[in-house]
Amino acid sequence: MSRKIIIGGAWPYANSSLHLGHLAALISGDILARYHRLKGDEVIFVSGTDCHGTPITETAKKEKVSPKDIANKYHKEFFEVFKKMNFSYDLYTSTEDEYHKEKVMDLFRKIYDNGYIIEKIDEDNYCEKCKKFVADRELKLKCPNCGNETKGDQCDCGYVPTKEDLKRAFCNECGNLTTTRENKNLYLELPKLQLEIEKYVNKNKNKWRKNAQNETDKYLKEGLKERAVTRNLDWGIDIPVKGFEDKKMYVWIDAVFGYLTATMKYCENNNLNFDEWWKGNSEKNIIYMVHGKDNIVFHSIIFPALLIGLNENIHLPDIMVSTEYLNFNDQKFSKSKGIGLTIIEALDKFDTETLRFHLIKNGPETKDANFTEEDYILTHNEITNKLGNFVNRTLKYKGLSILPHGKLDLNVESYIKKKYLEISGFIEHIEFRKAALSIIELLDFANKYYDDQKPWIQIKEDINKFNDTIYTCAIIIANIANLIEPFMPITAQKIRGYLQLKENNWEYINYIYNVSLTDIYPLFERK
Repeated sequence: MSRKIIIGGAWPYANSSLHLGHLAALISGDILARYHRLKGDEVIFVSGTDCHGTPITETAKKEKVSPKDIANKYHKEFFEVFKKMNFSYDLYTSTEDEYHKEKVMDLFRKIYDNGYIIEKIDEDNYCEKCKKFVADRELKLKCPNCGNETKGDQCDCGYVPTKEDLKRAFCNECGNLTTTRENKNLYLELPKLQLEIEKYVNKNKNKWRKNAQNETDKYLKEGLKERAVTRNLDWGIDIPVKGFEDKKMYVWIDAVFGYLTATMKYCENNNLNFDEWWKGNSEKNIIYMVHGKDNIVFHSIIFPALLIGLNENIHLPDIMVSTEYLNFNDQKFSKSKGIGLTIIEALDKFDTETLRFHLIKNGPETKDANFTEEDYILTHNEITNKLGNFVNRTLKYKGLSILPHGKLDLNVESYIKKKYLEISGFIEHIEFRKAALSIIELLDFANKYYDDQKPWIQIKEDINKFNDTIYTCAIIIANIANLIEPFMPITAQKIRGYLQLKENNWEYINYIYNVSLTDIYPLFERK
């Protein structure tokens, strides 16, 4: 019986080009989307560009353009990057989308009316020279922990400056020492929601990655604190509450609500019932949240809190697919220091399909991982040798123009059926690296079978055995196409084209007949 699957991929900031670390964190969403579609499930896979917040305004100041120009520039770039990486989003939108902005204001107002958003007076940093309140990220100070100059939101050493620390901060724009002034803000009253969030977390966390479990438990143990939902900016979504017309919505509330608004928009455009996807607690519904470890709390605590605050029986996210960090040559990605590769740069150097597979097989699934070009080339050549060569020497066997029909080896059939169950189990338990390694095992099995049968001898001594071997290997290849679809979708499509397979699903293929072998080309080139 089919399930309804929502997959939300984290919304990247529109302040700089995406690098391989972003790709490593987000590719899990595409694996899940493609797998569930193969299983016959109904899938809505959504994400978008996060166009608001201080990082975008800072980039705009540096480039002497408007924040909207920056947001539009990177949104277009992100859209093209994900397209080239063959991400199968059903809708990739942006927080600048008018539909999104209108819906987010409606959702915000509902939570406010339900009493979960309250007013407070803060003492915030104010620049007398610029005549404005200054956000933490727009401040600079000497880090009390390491002594280096840092922005007010977080130091590179990991230290987060306190309110007391920020009293000695300078305005990053003009260099003036800031003062503090009373500032009226709205806050999400998280303490009021703690018990419900704890109940939700305890029910679901065993299905989450360990880092999501641990980080969420830490925050809940410390006790949730009220969190500001308004800020003094002129770029962002308006606050639909009287008296707060001079403020904008904090970017984190704007972005996480995007999972809801994007689904709403997709459902409206495709005549689907939104309530069937996001309301109720049916076991036939699964909601995945895909993100890096720096975004865990926003997805495991903040977003569920907002959904609970709506009082509309929203189905809370079921599974947190949170990755660790990807480093580059044993260093953190850093645009300013020139460390790392953007995805655009990587696409110029690497094969898209083997890059996808490498980031799954060697990515930061459960611990920080390191990307080097040398390691990637090893993966690429492994796939070239084990998959590309196996397909080539089976389907381009000298003298064959049509796939011979033979008897299928029943031991091979049994092995492949077990692989469907094994790989499916790994994916359902968000263990994608194990799934990738299982595919490598299948490729090793396939090549060993070919070598053990020795078709180059069989063709001379027993043509029936030769036909059996080639046919059995072709059946292996057909099923490989299904099993690699979530990881290397274009390669899977090419293989299906070679074998003239019209359908793709997560079911064992046991029969191929009358296949022309005249247009078979190498899947990969060795690096």
